[in-house]
Order: sequence, then C-alpha cells, then structure tokens
Amino acid sequence: MRTAVITLAAGRHPHLLLQQDGLARSTRPPDHYVIVSMSDPGIRSLVVGRNPAADVVTVPLEDGRLPLAAARNAGAARALAAGADLLVFLDVDCVPGASLLDGYARAAQDGALLCGTVAYLPPPPAGGYRLDNLAGMAPPHPARPAPADGQVVRRGDPRLFWSLSFALTARTWDRIGGFCEDYTGYGAEDTDFAATAGRQDVDLWWVGGAPAYHQHHPTQHPPVQHIEDILRNGALYKARWGNWPMVGWLRDFETRGLVRYLPVTDTWCKS
Repeated sequence: MRTAVITLAAGRHPHLLLQQDGLARSTRPPDHYVIVSMSDPGIRSLVVGRNPAADVVTVPLEDGRLPLAAARNAGAARALAAGADLLVFLDVDCVPGASLLDGYARAAQDGALLCGTVAYLPPPPAGGYRLDNLAGMAPPHPARPAPADGQVVRRGDPRLFWSLSFALTARTWDRIGGFCEDYTGYGAEDTDFAATAGRQDVDLWWVGGAPAYHQHHPTQHPPVQHIEDILRNGALYKARWGNWPMVGWLRDFETRGLVRYLPVTDTWCKS
C-alpha cells in the first residue's frame, strides 16, 4: 500500500520542520510527502534536502483567505497522480507518532474514514519539544474516543470528525469527492467533508495506535479572529445541509455581543 502524507502550510515553519522530523522517525516511512504551500514562498527552500523528501505544491490565497478545502484537494490530486493508495492528512501543527502511518495502514479499508488520536501538547520546554517525550506530555483529547493500540471503534459520530489527523483510501476519497471548495478561510469545510462522507455511506472509524501530537501555539477562545469566516462558512454549510455548524462558537460570540441570532430566518449575523 503506497502511502502519501499531505499537509497544508502558510507560516508555522518550526511546526512544519518538527512534523517532517517526526515522519523521518516513523516505523513506516511515507512513500510520498506532499506539502501544499498556501502562498508561502519560503516553504520550498525550508524543506529542501531534508528527510523525508517533500513534494511542494503551491496554491494561491482566495481573496486573501486560506483556501483550506482547495489546498487539501490539490495535495490529494498530486498524491493520487503519483500512485497513492492511502491518503494521510496532517495539520502542519501535528507531529506524527512513530506508529501513526502503520496504524492507519493496518486499519485502512475502502468505505472508511479513519481518525487517529490527537493530544494537545503544553507549551514547549526550554530547547523545544523532543520527539521521544511527546507521548508523555499530554493525553489524547478527551472529547474524542481514544481506542487502545490495535483497536478500531466503528460507526463514529461524523460531527466529531476533525481534519487534524485523518486517513482514507484513494477509492474512498474518490467516493466522497474531496472537499467542497466553496469554503474559504477558517471553519466548516471539514464538517462538510464528514457530512458528505456520511451521505456516501462512508463510516467514521476511530483508530488506536495512530497518534498525533498537536504543537502548542497561542490562540483565542472563542476564535474571534475568524468571526467573519465562521459566519460566511457557517451560512454556506446551512444552505447545503439545513443546519448551522460551530454553534458553540456562535453562542460564545453572541454572549460577547459580537453576533446575534435571528430565529425567524434561522440566521446568524454580526451585531
């Protein structure tokens, strides 16, 4: 089974380098490592000459916004053209555990959308993260199932899908049809992808033994810096699926007086 790892990057260069180092330590090396640069010209020179060798694809921004859906599709297209049988998507912030690729490969079946565990790391110690220490720094995220090594939990709730770390066979990717590129900027494109997978009778499986470790970086809770994207992409999702995603964040924004809900039209808008 030819395995391709696909990651998207715009900045976050130290995170990307540690991910590459993690892949180099994998018990099952990737056959193809595709990095999709979203208008970041520094990435190609950053990763050149390092292991594993990176195949850099460049996509432009969409009206100044990160084209996350289109970038994942571009990365998958490059991997499939090179003969990939298994697509593994990792966020640039995520460092793969040594067994991640092997865990996904052992669990992979057509018709399944695979999600491994992700642990959110605390801020790095002096000198940065050490790959050998990541497993002991944080447990898997408590909001998702965390099967033991070698176990698979089937019939997962697609609303819990996340794009930090997931995998699927090339045939399953074709069955789903990729990500909807109408989404730009932050939010909902992954929720839409999981909903589309469910509509195509693709089952969500939680996979033990495929760990990833999310590197710490400053953020905001709720993500007020993405409020415009969340409203726009949320409205698109509502038009496609009949309900609003990211409602928890929308309610947090409402509490802060940033947005308001209009029950007559079932819409959210800025206050």
